[in-house]
Amino acid sequence: MRVLQMYRNKEEKPMQWSMKTYADLIIEEDKASFEPLVEKPSSGDMKTYRYLIIEEDKASLGMYHVFLLIKDGFFHITNLALAKIETAIEKMDVGALKELQTLIKIDFCSTRDYHDEGCSTAVMFNLGHEIHLMIGGDKENVLTHWMMDPHQAKMCLAHSVNNSLIPGVRKMVVVENLLYVLDTEDALSLWDLHFLVMIHCWPDLAIHDFELTTECGSASLVAQDKGSMKMITLTKQDNSQINSLQIRFLPSMTVCYSLDVSSVSCLVQTKINMDTIYLVEGICENPESRGEPISSVVVRCFTEALPENRLSRLLHKHMFEEAEKFAITFELDLELVYKVKLDFVLEQLASASVGGYGQDVWSELVEEAKTNLMKITDEQYVVEYCLKAPWPTFETAEKMLNHAATQYSSLQIQEALARLATFCSLHGPENFNGIAWIEFLNSSDNLGDILTHLREGDMKGAQLLWLRYEGQIAADLDESKLEAVLSAIPEDLPSQDLCPWFRTVFVPFLRRVLPTGQKILARWLEQRARNLELTEKAAWPQNGLDLAVLGLPSLWTWMKSDDNYGAEEVENLKSLVSNLRQLLDLHRKYNCRLSLSVFEKGSVRSVAFFMLDKVPAPELIAATVESSILPYAEEHEIPFDELLLQYIKDLLERCSSQTTTLFTEWEAKAVAVLDCMTDTDLMVDAVLEIMQKAVVPWSNVVEKLVQQYLEMDGPKQELLKESYRLMEIRKLLRGYGIRNFNLSNSTQIMTLIRYILKQDLPMSLEDSLTLAEAYKLPTSQINYLYLIQLIGQGKSEECMTVLKNLSSAEAECVIERLTSWARLQLQDKDHISDEHKKHQMVIAQVIVEALKYLHIIQKHDAFKSMACENNLIMFKAIAHLQEDFDVFFTPSNYEDPNIRKQIQEHHITAYENTHGRRSSKGKATTTPVVANDPDGKTKTISTEAGLRRLGRQLQRTEQELWSDLALRALGVGKVDKALKILSELYEHHYNTSTGKVLFTAAKTLCQMLEADVPMVLPDDMDLPAVIHDLARQAITVCHSDLLLDCLELCKCTRIAMDVYHQCQLSDNYGFIAKVGSNYLQPLLGPLSNMLQMLQECSQLELALRVLVNSYGSCLQHVTSNVMDIKLSVQLYDPQELKKYSICLNDLRKTTTLSLNAVAVALLNKVFNWRVVDCDLAIGLCTLLSKAEVFKILWKVIDNTWQNYDKILAVARIGANLCCLYNEANEQEKFFSVITDAEWGIKLGKLEISIQPVFRQRPEMKSSLIPDLVKNRKITPDIILQYCSTFGLDRDGVINQYITTLLLLQEDEEGIHQEEMQPLCHEDALERVLQIIPMLHSTSELTDSLCAAMFKLSPYNYERIEVVLKIIQAADENVTSFSISQAMGLLQHLKSYKRVSPASDVENTYLLENNLLPNPLSNSRLPFHLLMQTKHYWKIISPELSEETFPTLLLISKLMKVSLDKLYMSAANHVFEKKMKPLLLEQRKKGQGHGYNKETFKVAKTMMKYIHCIQSPEWAAATAHKITQELPPGYEKTQSLRFCLALGDAWLKDPNLEEAARARGETFLSKLKLQFQRSATENTLITSQLNSPEHLKLTGLPARLIVALYEHSSVEQHYRDTGGQTYPDIHAVVKEVATINNVDLLKIRNMMLEKWICKTGPAVAKDIGNYECVSRIEEDPDLMRVVYMLQSCPMDDAVRLLNPILSAETWPLSSSGPRLTFCHRTRALLCLVRLADAATLETQLQIPRTKIQYYLKCYVFVSQLEALNIPYTVQSFLSSPKEGLVKGLWKNHSHEPQAVRLVADLCLEYQVYDPQLWNSLLQKLLGFNLISHLQRVLEAIVAVPALWEISSFSRTWRSMILAPFVSASVPLSPDQQATLYRTFVLLLKPLCLSVTVLPSLKQVEKLMNTGELSGVPSQIRETLLAFISENRKHQKLLKNKHFKHLEQLIVSSGQPNQVKDLIDYLMRTDNHTEAPLN
Repeated sequence: MRVLQMYRNKEEKPMQWSMKTYADLIIEEDKASFEPLVEKPSSGDMKTYRYLIIEEDKASLGMYHVFLLIKDGFFHITNLALAKIETAIEKMDVGALKELQTLIKIDFCSTRDYHDEGCSTAVMFNLGHEIHLMIGGDKENVLTHWMMDPHQAKMCLAHSVNNSLIPGVRKMVVVENLLYVLDTEDALSLWDLHFLVMIHCWPDLAIHDFELTTECGSASLVAQDKGSMKMITLTKQDNSQINSLQIRFLPSMTVCYSLDVSSVSCLVQTKINMDTIYLVEGICENPESRGEPISSVVVRCFTEALPENRLSRLLHKHMFEEAEKFAITFELDLELVYKVKLDFVLEQLASASVGGYGQDVWSELVEEAKTNLMKITDEQYVVEYCLKAPWPTFETAEKMLNHAATQYSSLQIQEALARLATFCSLHGPENFNGIAWIEFLNSSDNLGDILTHLREGDMKGAQLLWLRYEGQIAADLDESKLEAVLSAIPEDLPSQDLCPWFRTVFVPFLRRVLPTGQKILARWLEQRARNLELTEKAAWPQNGLDLAVLGLPSLWTWMKSDDNYGAEEVENLKSLVSNLRQLLDLHRKYNCRLSLSVFEKGSVRSVAFFMLDKVPAPELIAATVESSILPYAEEHEIPFDELLLQYIKDLLERCSSQTTTLFTEWEAKAVAVLDCMTDTDLMVDAVLEIMQKAVVPWSNVVEKLVQQYLEMDGPKQELLKESYRLMEIRKLLRGYGIRNFNLSNSTQIMTLIRYILKQDLPMSLEDSLTLAEAYKLPTSQINYLYLIQLIGQGKSEECMTVLKNLSSAEAECVIERLTSWARLQLQDKDHISDEHKKHQMVIAQVIVEALKYLHIIQKHDAFKSMACENNLIMFKAIAHLQEDFDVFFTPSNYEDPNIRKQIQEHHITAYENTHGRRSSKGKATTTPVVANDPDGKTKTISTEAGLRRLGRQLQRTEQELWSDLALRALGVGKVDKALKILSELYEHHYNTSTGKVLFTAAKTLCQMLEADVPMVLPDDMDLPAVIHDLARQAITVCHSDLLLDCLELCKCTRIAMDVYHQCQLSDNYGFIAKVGSNYLQPLLGPLSNMLQMLQECSQLELALRVLVNSYGSCLQHVTSNVMDIKLSVQLYDPQELKKYSICLNDLRKTTTLSLNAVAVALLNKVFNWRVVDCDLAIGLCTLLSKAEVFKILWKVIDNTWQNYDKILAVARIGANLCCLYNEANEQEKFFSVITDAEWGIKLGKLEISIQPVFRQRPEMKSSLIPDLVKNRKITPDIILQYCSTFGLDRDGVINQYITTLLLLQEDEEGIHQEEMQPLCHEDALERVLQIIPMLHSTSELTDSLCAAMFKLSPYNYERIEVVLKIIQAADENVTSFSISQAMGLLQHLKSYKRVSPASDVENTYLLENNLLPNPLSNSRLPFHLLMQTKHYWKIISPELSEETFPTLLLISKLMKVSLDKLYMSAANHVFEKKMKPLLLEQRKKGQGHGYNKETFKVAKTMMKYIHCIQSPEWAAATAHKITQELPPGYEKTQSLRFCLALGDAWLKDPNLEEAARARGETFLSKLKLQFQRSATENTLITSQLNSPEHLKLTGLPARLIVALYEHSSVEQHYRDTGGQTYPDIHAVVKEVATINNVDLLKIRNMMLEKWICKTGPAVAKDIGNYECVSRIEEDPDLMRVVYMLQSCPMDDAVRLLNPILSAETWPLSSSGPRLTFCHRTRALLCLVRLADAATLETQLQIPRTKIQYYLKCYVFVSQLEALNIPYTVQSFLSSPKEGLVKGLWKNHSHEPQAVRLVADLCLEYQVYDPQLWNSLLQKLLGFNLISHLQRVLEAIVAVPALWEISSFSRTWRSMILAPFVSASVPLSPDQQATLYRTFVLLLKPLCLSVTVLPSLKQVEKLMNTGELSGVPSQIRETLLAFISENRKHQKLLKNKHFKHLEQLIVSSGQPNQVKDLIDYLMRTDNHTEAPLN
C-alpha cells in the first residue's frame, strides 16, 4: 500500500524502479504479515531474513516466484505479476493493483525438522518447467532439496544431504547440472545437481568466497563453451591478514591470475558473463601495519590490457563499432572485425530463421550482412558465407546467392541455386526456413532425404527429390537401398497417392537402373497389394490390382535372356494380378465380394458356392442363379446342373456336420437351389443328398420336396424310394433317441424293435412294423411281441384292435403264436400272487377274443376251424372259471375230465350245503356258504344259475347238470325236488339223454320204494302214478337201445299203479259220478261275440283258431257225454238231450258260415303279405269251393302290377290246386304265368321290365331282345335261356347281343355312368368268348364286327381290342385288313402316350363318322387313321421326339411304311423342336460358339436318326438341309463335318449309278469348301477374332493367317503389364491351317522375311533409312516375330534366327534380300526374347553378362551402317569410342541422324567434352530434335560439369519454349506428350500465353500422374491468379474450375478481387455462385 500512497498526490510523478524494487516494496509493505510468522526474530548480529530470491516463472511469463529465507523456514510468494503491477502503478490503476494483490499467494514451509541450526543460504534453479529450491544449513542436514508438488501446489521436500561430507553450507552456485558448494570450513566441493552426489572436492583450498565468470558474450553459450568459464576465488592465506584474489581455469582449477588483497574484502556478485571483476576491499590507514582497523572501503575493478586480447574481448562482447575503431587505431586485422560481425549476424540470422525477430530486424541483418560482405575480399569466405547463412526468406537466399554468383563464378553457387529451387518447390516460398535450408543444402544423402519424406508421409516431397536427383540416386542405388526405399513408404499411405509415382517414375527407373531389383519390387508390391484388403477396404480389389500391376513388366521388356526371367517373385505377382482381376470381375459382373485368401484357397466352383452362400434368403436364390451363377458357369465352362448339385452337397455337408442345428434355413436354401436345376437325373441326386443330410424330423420344405419327387417317374425312382424308406427309418429312430445306428443282421434289428416297443409310445407298433418291413423281416413277430406287451399292460381292447387291423393270414399266424404263448403262461402254477392271477385273467380274456376272431377267419377251413373252436372252448372256460369262480385252471388240468368232474362235485356240494342251511335257518340266514376249490380258494355259489355256469365251463351241459342234481336229490330222498328237475328236463331237453335220466329216476324210485327209503313227498302225491308217468315219458324220448327196458318198466309201473289205485279207492282215487248238465248253451253267446270282435279287429287267424277249437271242444264234450244213447237216457233227461242236439246243430251252422267268411278274408290277407305263405294259402283254399278259389286266384294275378314275386306265388298255388282238382287246362294257364313271372323276376333284377310282353304269345317275346342285349348286366346264359324258354332264333339273338355289347355300350357310357359302372372290357370279352361256341355259324358275326369296328371311337383301344379278339376267336377269314397287324398296332398304341394335340384330320374323321369327341384323344393316337395309311404321316410326324421314337419306329415297321421317311422326319422334328430353340436361347445368352453339352446331346440324337436312313443320298440331303438352317458356329461346323462323312459314305456305295455318283461328287466338293469356310469362321468366332476383315478372308487361309499374326492383340500382348487375356493366335492359326490344309511352315518363313527385313509391297520405307533402327526396340513387327516363334520349341527358334546374324542374304529362301546390320539387329532383338542366357551364350558365343551390351553394339553398328559407315560388331567393340565420336562428329555433324547417334554414344560411353557438347546441343536444337533433346538434357542434368557450357542454359530455354511456341488448341496427343515432358524437366508454371482453359484441363489431368510431384497445383494457382487479376472470370463460369477460382480469391485476402468477382456474378445473374464470405 505504500507504493499506492506514493501516487495519491497526482502532482507527483512516479519513479522508475526495477522489478526487484517492486518486490522489495511489496515485501516491505507486507512485512507486517510476515512478522507474525517469525516467532522469535533474530537479535544482535543474527539476521531474521537470511536470503531473498526473485526469479521469473519459465512456464508463465510475467509471473515471478519470491523465496524469502528465514532461520527455520522460507516464505514462497507466487502469482506475483511484477510487470502488470508496474503497468498499474504507471497508470495509477488502484483497482487493478488490488486485484493483482488478491492473486498473490504466500506459503510458508518450515525447515525445523531438517535444519537444527537454521538455514544459512539458498539457491533456486529450474529443471525444465519445474521449480527447485536448494537450502543450505548446519548440523545434521546440511542440504535440503525442495520442489513444487503439482497436487498440493506448494514446495515439498524432495531430498536431503547429511553432514557426513561437509559440516555446513555457506554459499551455493548452480551452473547447468552442477552445484558448487562452499561449506563453513572454507572448503569448495562440486555436486551433481540431480542426484546430490559429490563429484569433486578441493579441501586444500581455503576459499572465503567465489564467483563464476565467462568470456562469452551470451549466457546461453556457457554450456557450449565451457572452456571459457573461470572461477574467481577469494582465498585466505595461512596465518596471514592477506587474502588472495585468484582467477582459476575450470575445471582444472589452475591459477591464471593472482593478486593479494586485504583480509577485509569481498567479491561483488555480478552476472556470469561480466568481463569485469569488482572487489570491495577494506583499507587501513597504514597498509604496512597489521591488525589496525579499517579506515576506508574501496571498490576495485579488474580488466584486460593487451590490444589483441582487448580486441578479442570487444568482439566477444559484440561491440563491433568499438572493435572497428580499436582495430583501425591499433592497425589490427580489420577484415577480422567484419568476419566476426558477419558471424554475429549469422547467429542473429539463425535466430531470425526460427522466429526470434521481426521483419524489420532480419531485414537490417540481411542488409548488414550484404554490406559487410562487400567489404571482404576473401572470395572463398564470401561464397561459403552465402552458402552457410540461414537466410530468413527464400527471396533473400535467392538474392544473396545470385549476388555471390554475379561476383564470383562458382559451381558451388550454381548447385546451391539448383538445390534452392528444389527446396522452394519442396516447401514453398512462404514456408522457407533458413536453418532447414542450410541443413538441406549441406545434406549429401539425397536418398536419405527421400526416405525421411517417405517416412513422414510427404509423398510429393519425396517424388520431387527423386525427380531432381534421379541421376545421383541411379549411381548409388543397390538392392539394399531399394529395400530401404520400399520399407520407408508408410503403411497408411493411400495407394491412389502411391500408384501414379510408381507407374510413371519409380518402376520405369528401377527397370532401367536396377533390373535385379524387380524381384524385390515384385515381392513388396505383392505384400502391399495384399495389405490393401485391410487398409483400404472401400476400393478393394481395384486398388490392389492397380498397385500390383505396376510390378509386372511388359512381355517385351522382360527378356527371356535376363537372369531374372521367370523369377518366383514376379510369377507370384502375376498370379496375384490374375486373382485380383478375377476378384474384380466377380464384383463388377456378379456383385460378389470375396476376400483374397478365400479366393486363392478356393476354386472356380468354390467362388460360385460363395456367391450362393451370400444370398440372405432362399427366396432370392432363383434371381441370384439367373443373374450371377448361370453366367458365371457359362463363362468358366462349368456344367451348370453339376455345379448346383455340388453346391447342394457342399452346403449339406457343412451344415449337417454341426453338432447342434437350431435352424434349418439351409434346407430351404438347398431346395431353392435344386429348383433352379434342369437335369432330372441330377435333381434326383440332389434330392437324395438332401434326404441324407436333412435334419430329422424333416421340415415341411424337405417333406414337400421328397413327396413331390416320389410322385414322379424316372430311372432313379426306385433308388429314391429306397432312400426315402431309409430316411423314414432314421426319422423314426430319432424319435426314440437313436441317432447313429448300423444294423448288420436280423438279430440286431429285432433287438432295436424290442427297444422301440418297450417305449410304449402311440407309434411304437407302427414304427416297429415300418422298420421290419424296411429290413424284410416278418411283421408277425413284431405284432406278436407287441400283443404280449399289451397283454402285460392289461390292454385287452387294444389287443383286439391290433389283431383286426392285420391281414387274415397274419392275424391267423399271430393268434396261433399267442395261443401257444398263453398255454405256457397259464400253465405256470408256481406264482399264485394276486398280480399273477390278474395277469392270467387278462391272458385268458384276450385269447378268448382272439380265438373268436380266428374262428371267423378260419370258418372256411373245417380242420382249422375245429381246432380253433376247441381252443376257444377251453380258454373261454378257463376265463370264466377265473372270473366267476376264482378257479385258475391250467390248460392241462382243463383237458383232464377227472379234475373237471372233481371240481364240479365240489361246487355242487358247496351249493347244496348253502341251500341246506338256508332252508334249516329260514329267511333270517343271509350269509352264504362257501366251498373250497382245489387251489384253496373260496368262491360263493348261491344260485342254480351259478351252478349252470360252472357246469358249462367244465364242459357239462345244463342237461347233464340237471340230471346230476335230480339224481342227487333222489339219492337224499328229496323226491319233490327231483320231480321238479325231471319235469324241467322233459320239457326243455326232449332228447335221448333225458329219456335215460327219466328211466334211471323211475327205476331209482322203484328201488327206493322197495328198500323203503325215507322220502320227502308233498301231500296227496300219487307216487305210483308219478313213477308211471316218468316211465311213460322215458319211453317217448329214450334211445332205441333203451326202448324195451322202458316198455317193460312202463308195464310194471302201470300194474303197480293199478294195484295201488285198487288199494286206495277209499281214498277217492277213482271217478266220482255227478249230475249231468247242459254247458253248450251258455257258450254260444260269448263265442259269437268273441268271433265278431276278433273279425272286427282283423284277428282272423285267431278267430279261425277259436272257431275250430271251440267247435271241436263242444263236439268232443257232447260226444264224450253222449257216447251211448241208452246210457245217456239213463243218465240225463231226454229234454236235455234234445236241447243238446239243437244246440249242436246251431253251433255247426254258425261255425260253417263263420268259417267260410273268415277263410276268404284270411286268404286275401295272405295274398297281400310281402311274402305269400303258400302252404297256409292252400290250406285256406281247401276250406272254400273250387270255383270261388280260382276266381280269387285270377283276380289277384290280374290286379297285381309287375309284382312278379306275388304273381309267381299265386300262380304256383293255383297250379297245385289244379293238380288236386285234376284241372289240366287251368293248370297250363297257371304254368304260363309262372314262366312269365319267373322271367319278370329275373329280368327285374337286371332292371329290365317284362311287362310289355307279360302273358303275351311266345313270338311276341322277341320284341324284348333289344332291351336285353343293351343291358349291361345281361349275360349270355340269360340270353340263351330266354331264347330257349320262348323258342326264339338263337344265332340272330347272339349276333345282335354281341354287336350291341361291343358297340353300343360305348355310346351309352355317359348316360349310365352315374347309375352304374360300365361293363369292363375283360368281362365283355369273356362273355362273348363264352357265347361264340354256341353259334352255328360265325361268318355273319365276323362281317358285322369288321364293318362295325370302325364305327367305334378310334381312341377306345380296349373295345377295339375286344372286337379284334372276338374276330380272332371266330376263326373266320378277314379280307379287309390284317388281324395280326391290327392287334400288333393296338398293342403298341396301348403302351404309347400321345405328346401332340389331335390334328384336323382326326376331327374331320370323327365328324364324318358321327363320332363324338373323346377326351382320350389327348393321350391316344387314332387307331383307324393309322390303319388307313393314307393319313399315317399326318398323325405320326407331330409325335416324333427322342422319347417317342422307339415306339413309333415299331409301329412304322409293323405298318410297313418307309422307315427312311420316318428317320428323316424324326431328324427334322428334333432339329425344329429342340435344336433351333436351344441355339436361339444360347445366342441370346451370348453362347453358342463352342461345345455345349445340351446341344451335343440333341445333335447326337439327330445323327443317330440320320445314320439309320438306308439311302445314303437321302441321309446326306437330310443332314445338309438341317445344316443350311444352322447359324454360323460350332454346331454348323460339326454338322458340315458330319455331312462330309455321309457324302463319303454315299460315294463308297459300290452299286451307285454314274449319275448319282456325279451328283454326289459335286455335292461333296461344294460341301468341302463350305465346311472349310464354316470351320474357319467358327474358329474366328470362338476366339473372338471375327472382325469383318478376318471374315472376308475365310476363303483365303494364307492371307488370313498373316492377318491374324498382324492382329493388334499381339502388340498389346507385349506392351501390356496388367496380365489381360488375349486371343490365342497360335491355336487359331494352327486350326485354320489344319482345316484348310495350308503349309504353315512356308507361311511362317514368308512372314519372318516380311517382318525382319521389312519387305513387301506395304513397306514404303527404304531399308537403309535411319528410321529403321532409330526406334527398333518398339517395332510391332518384331513383337509379331517373337510371338509367332514362341509357339515353336526354343531350339527351333534359335535355329531359324541364328543364321541371320552371320548370313549375307536371307537364309530362309533362295530369293531373299541382302541382309544388313539393321536386319541382324532385329533378329538379335528377337533372339534375346526367345532364348535363355545359356542358349544364347552357347549359340552366339556371347557371354551372358554382356548380352545387353552386345545388343546395344548391334544397334550402334546398324545406325553407323545407316550412315554408310562400315563397321562390324568386333571392330566397333575394339574401336576407341571417343575417337569414334569425334570422327563421326567431324564428318557427319550436318546430318540429324548422325547428331543423334553422337549424343547417344557420348551418353553411353560418358564422353563429356564441353566443347563437343556445346556444339552438340546447338545442333540438336538446330535440327529441332526436341524429343531427343529432352532425353539428352534429362540425362546430362546429372553431369554438373556440363552445366557451365555456354549453350547449356540457352538450349534449356529454347527446349522449354519450343513446345509452347508451336502449341495450338486443342492440343494433339504428341503436343500433350511434349508439354508433359517439358513439365517434368522444368517443373515450372506454364506460359500464360497458352489459352487458359485447356491449360487448366491439362493441369488437372497431369496432377494425378505422380511424376510432377504437386507442381501442377502450383501452376493451377498461378493460372487462376492470372484470371483473377485480369478479370477473365467468364472463361471459367459454369466450369468445375470455377470453385477453385472462388477459393483462391477468397483466401487471398484481396478485397478488390472479391468485389470484382461478386460484381461479375451479380451482372451475370449468378447469385448462387457468389461467395458467402
